[in-house]
Amino acid sequence: MSTLTSTEISVPDETAPDAVPELVAAAVEAGRVWAATGREDRADVLDAVADALDAAGDELVPLAMAESHLPEGRLRGELTRTTFQLRLFGQALRDGGYLDVRVDHADPDWPMGAPRPDLRRTQVPLGPVVVFAAVNFPFAFSVAGGDTASALAAGCPVLLKAHPGHLRLSVATAEVVRRALAASGAPDDLFTLLVGVEAGRAALTDPGVQAGAFTGSTTGGRTLFDLANGRPVPIPFFGELGSVNPVFVTRAAAEARGPEIAAQAVASFTLGAGQFCTKPGVLLVPEGSSVLEVLRTTDLPGPAPMLSERMVEGHARVRHELEDVPGTEVLVGGPDTADGTPAPTVLLTDVATLLADVEALFRECFGPTLLVATYAAEDDLLSLAQTIDGQLTATVFGEDSDVPHLAGLVTTLATKAGRLLWNAWPTGVSVTDAQQHGGPYPATTAPSTTSVGTAAISRFLRPVAFQGFPEGLLPAELTDGATLPRRVDGVLLTDTTR
Repeated sequence: MSTLTSTEISVPDETAPDAVPELVAAAVEAGRVWAATGREDRADVLDAVADALDAAGDELVPLAMAESHLPEGRLRGELTRTTFQLRLFGQALRDGGYLDVRVDHADPDWPMGAPRPDLRRTQVPLGPVVVFAAVNFPFAFSVAGGDTASALAAGCPVLLKAHPGHLRLSVATAEVVRRALAASGAPDDLFTLLVGVEAGRAALTDPGVQAGAFTGSTTGGRTLFDLANGRPVPIPFFGELGSVNPVFVTRAAAEARGPEIAAQAVASFTLGAGQFCTKPGVLLVPEGSSVLEVLRTTDLPGPAPMLSERMVEGHARVRHELEDVPGTEVLVGGPDTADGTPAPTVLLTDVATLLADVEALFRECFGPTLLVATYAAEDDLLSLAQTIDGQLTATVFGEDSDVPHLAGLVTTLATKAGRLLWNAWPTGVSVTDAQQHGGPYPATTAPSTTSVGTAAISRFLRPVAFQGFPEGLLPAELTDGATLPRRVDGVLLTDTTR
């Protein structure tokens, strides 16, 4: 397979907004066929898409490198993650537990005072989903990323609004996906690529679209969220918007592992030029800590290219605004390059200053900047945790001796973040069954859901109960002979209990 360069694929024209209704109508028809396709067959299709993407890696990765400025090793690892999650959703389909099937047989002696009817509950696809691709993960959160994979797994067609930061890659990836779908016998128009802001807005507001998914800025995500909710018939909108991802270091942990924590902090906040939604943005350390002294004397990495000029400008604006807050100073940082590519920077303040102006200081700075805040008493950690808004992650570095004293902090952080970490850094989001990548607003618009892991499929499903129906009219998973995990008359049946 020949390797393509970014110049061999032209930038696509924008999709005309007045063409969107026809594209959505075609997706609706494809969705009817796809929703009726068996779970095993849908899983086989996802596997085929994964295989096709793996086979096209030597074509796709150079395109991604040219458009994103990300290194080859990072992108090849991301492509592996992308195909892995497609196959993982295939496994979830074959297992069937995601349907949360519940069967209650008729019971004339039901103790509520009236007979219980025969009730059987399953989940059905919502319908067409418009997915807004992210810029910072050209594979894993883009054309064939987690939102696309989970929507297709749920039985929903996808209209993918390409991100302008990697349009050529989006065209190439979409072509791989479409060919794999066609070769696998999936219905035509199951997957559609849209280009342009107005086309995305038109799709999100089209009556045929039943859900939206987004990863990006708070401003852009909130605008789309309001559009989805402002429709005559509102639809769910699953937006991942922004996060500071605070890290709380106890005094005992700082004393035991200060230099190690400092080195790891640098590695985490500079990873990928700080362009991770889980990048630690605020680090809390005790006054006089060796963490602070090591950071003050450390040699930070040099400037690394960011995804786009827009990212460079946005980072510079927020970093300068943080620097200008009274009580904040630059602890360590080098000069930016002549073209504005930012040098990693560590800023310093204290918890009192931070608490006095949380809105100005506790904010996402998307790029290689970290704000360190010192505290005098560990009660300050709880005070900050109680003050902050919703986050994707919150991290605690502590020692075993801290455990009896941290219950209040951890309990509070659990109300603020979707994932809590103990002695680990938040960058790096494993794709697993138990993963939770979400959190209270403004981290996401749907805090009870996740965009990573197999539970992401639930976003694009809705429950339906069938009461008193004959078996011939029931979905296969609701019949008495079904073998997938399910709850029958209050008893959970699994492979070991059936």
